[in-house]
Formats: sequence, C-alpha cells, structure tokens
Amino acid sequence: MRQNILKRGITPLAFLLLLSLFSCGPTATQPVEAQPQPQVQAPEASPLSKAELGTLETYQNALRKVAQKVLPVVVEIDVVEVVKQPVPVFDFFGNPFEFFFGPQDRDRRAPRTQPQEREFRKQGLGSGVIVRRNGKTVYVLTNNHVAGNASEIKITLSDGRQFNAKLVGTDARKDLALVSFETTESIPVAELGDSDKVQVGDFAIAVGNPLGFESTVTFGIVSAVGRKAKPGMDVGSFTDYIQTDAAINPGNSGGALANIYGQVIGINTWIASQSGGSIGLGFAIPINNAKKVIEDIITKGSVEYGWLGVNSGDPSKELRDSLGIKTSTGAFVFDVFLGSPADKAGIQPGDLIVKVGNSEVKGSNDLVRLVGNLSPGKVTEFQIIRFGETKTLSVRMEARKPESELDKVARKAWPGFSAVELTERIRRNLNLSADAGRVIVGNVTSGSPADSAGLRTGDIIREINGKRINSVADFYREINTNQKEFMIRINRSGNDFLIGLVKER
Repeated sequence: MRQNILKRGITPLAFLLLLSLFSCGPTATQPVEAQPQPQVQAPEASPLSKAELGTLETYQNALRKVAQKVLPVVVEIDVVEVVKQPVPVFDFFGNPFEFFFGPQDRDRRAPRTQPQEREFRKQGLGSGVIVRRNGKTVYVLTNNHVAGNASEIKITLSDGRQFNAKLVGTDARKDLALVSFETTESIPVAELGDSDKVQVGDFAIAVGNPLGFESTVTFGIVSAVGRKAKPGMDVGSFTDYIQTDAAINPGNSGGALANIYGQVIGINTWIASQSGGSIGLGFAIPINNAKKVIEDIITKGSVEYGWLGVNSGDPSKELRDSLGIKTSTGAFVFDVFLGSPADKAGIQPGDLIVKVGNSEVKGSNDLVRLVGNLSPGKVTEFQIIRFGETKTLSVRMEARKPESELDKVARKAWPGFSAVELTERIRRNLNLSADAGRVIVGNVTSGSPADSAGLRTGDIIREINGKRINSVADFYREINTNQKEFMIRINRSGNDFLIGLVKER
C-alpha cells in the first residue's frame, strides 16, 4: 500500500502547494536578514555611597545584636505525651462469629474479657522562653498546647545543651504553661518588656524552632494589637494577641516575639493559615498577660483569676440611646451577682463599665481579660456611667469561682435577665400591637431566680411594683431600688401575668 502511494504522480493540488513554497517564503538558498531590534540601554549601577552603606550596616548590626540577645533565651522543647486508647479484645474461646456479628447467647459461657487500654507515645515539638531562675531551678514559659499534657519534657538550649524538665503548672485559659529544669551551670534569662507600649508598625522579631529548624529568627512588624480570638477557636480566650507578619510556623509555638531592644514582648502562639504554613498572620500572647501567670504558678502552684461578679455584654445602639450613653466603648452590666465584689462595691445592673484602673474597657471581652488579670484581694477603681453620670467605685477583687460552683453563683444573678427596647422592627417581627409595651425581655440567665420563676425571652415588661415601664431606663431605675420583693407584670401572647422576684443577698 505504501509503495503505491509513493509511486503516484504529482497532483494538481500538490503542484500548487510547491509553487506557493517557492513564491511566498524563504528557502535554504535565499537567506532573509533579521530585522534589527531596538536596543535598551541598561542603566549603569552606581556603587553605594559610604553614607548609604553606613545606614545599611547600622541596620544590619542592630538586627544582629537583637538576635544575639534573644537566641540564647529561646529553647527547643521536645515532649512525649502518653495517650491511652481502648483496644477491643477478641474472645478466641467463644464464638468466632461474635467478632464480626456482635455478641451471641453467652448464658453457657464465661463472661467476656473486659476491653483493655493501650498506651501510645505521641511526640511533639515546640519552643519556650527562659523567664526566671531561682537557685538551681530554671523556669521556661511555653504554650499549654505544647507542654500542658506532656509526660516527658526535654529542653535544648541554643548552644546544644540538653536538660530533662518537668511541668510546673498550666493556664489553659491563656494557653500558657511553665516548665522547669535543674542546673548549676550558667543559663541566660530573657529580659521581659512592656507589651502595653507595643504599637502598630513597631519592628518585631520572632525566634523559635519552626518545623524543627532550631534557633530560627524571622523579622517583620507589629501588624495589629488587641486582637481577639473568634468564638469557637481552640486558642486561649482570656487574653488578647499581638498580630505580626514575622514568619511563624508550627514549632514556633511558645517562642519569643521580641522588640528592637531584644526584650520579649510576646509568646508566639498561633497562626491564621489555610495551608498550615505562615502567610504573614501570626499571633503572640502579650508578655504582660503572662507575667501574672508566671508569678502565680511559681508562688502558688496555680493561676488565680480575679472575679468581679457580673454578666456583661456590648450594648446595642438602641440600648445606648435609651440610656443616654454617648460613648461607643465600654461593657454593659446586665446582671450583678448578689454578694459579689461588684455588688458590694455598688455596681448595678444597667451600669456601663468604661475603665478598670488605668485601662479603658473597649468591650465586654476586654472587661473579662482586665478583671481576670487582677489579683484577688486587690482594690481597683472602676469607672462607670449610670444614666449619663460618671461615677468611680472601688472594688476589692475576689478569686474566680471554680467551674463546679457556677450553678450556685447563677442563683444569685440579679435581675437574672436583660431588658431590650421594643423597637418598631421587633414589634413588626413579633406582630405586636402598638400598646403592647415598650420593653421586652432579652436573654434569661440560666439558673437565675428569673429563670426559675418562668420568665421567658420575648415577654413584654409592662409594670414593676405597679409602676409603668416606658423605657429601658425606667426598668433599670425600678429594678435597682432598695426593695426586696418585686412584682413584674408581663404580657405574653396577649395575656398579662404577674411574676414575683425576691432580691436576697
């Protein structure tokens, strides 16, 4: 078949194609000269002047000095966590079909052996900062998620020296842990800075052991301060964070975030990333938030949080307008726990807390953090706004109640529910008449007397002790009187009810 094709003559179409080749394009015997291309003259690189080199050298030497100061106080932490998992037991002496199809009739046989547990050794890697030395004992601060559950801890210094360490104490609320090791050798200790002075735009140096690459230094700036973890995130909620674009990766946790003076201003803790690696969104616990943790664990063995005794939130625009609140910051007090430090100091439901000591309160989360950092027994001035008037109250803090006692505490919540202005939007959504009332029940505190009395979200408050309630301000004025018994007339689904509350300290 192929030979037949090759023997065929030139067809008219082939002749035309050959003619076009000779007439329209270059051939091997007819070279075509390339068109000259315009030449772009590259600029001549001038050498850096002595002044320019001096500036760069000054900048470089400064970074070297910071690294030389911080590197020795940042350690690598290798941990082993022993995890126990149940292991099903196969009953070789029973019916083998039970292994696949479940238990059969075992009345005639001995009882099945109980499931056993198997231990697994889970290894982990992180970083830590040497923060204190007492005699032979050296303390290293790290994250709770690095060493909080460790059974074995090994510390490696930047110069290669290794020490076996033990867990001293943890603070899961801030995701911090303190470990220690013993030595008589010379050990460098970090200089802790003042994280309250950190500002956006400051230079930031991150030091740690990302992915096992020990003594790694990265450089960037402070991108933001006062960052909060979003609800549901598995990070410490009793702290705010310094945000930085200095590269932070897995293994950096517990390492140092330092300033240009070589002072530690934060403990690197987590990153925001879709890939698992650094994209310039790293977060560090401000060192000022860790100083009390260090002191409490060393002196008391555990961390004590200050307790104020209020339920607070961020007030809506309608609530601010109703109470004449001009500022956009502050934490609004919905409940006061009777007998608490807040109650004893005179803080009332309806107050807006705007300042704790010298620190401004930006919102309810900020209030929780500021109060938590106060030591029990310490007297602190709280600035509040009540019906447009600014007051200063002295509060003696108490220790935060254990989780097991929170139910008892809730029984003392007064009034045990929040009141919200009944706006036209709410009225339309609930299909309420114009004369239904002006104030509606928002959230009811679980376990409170109001909850036990049957008050529900959506109830309309019409009267308190016979006095008409026309605004949220009216509600808080009446609920804060010195009376002990309160009869609250509510409207629910068009029907009026009387609910009695007793205010007992």
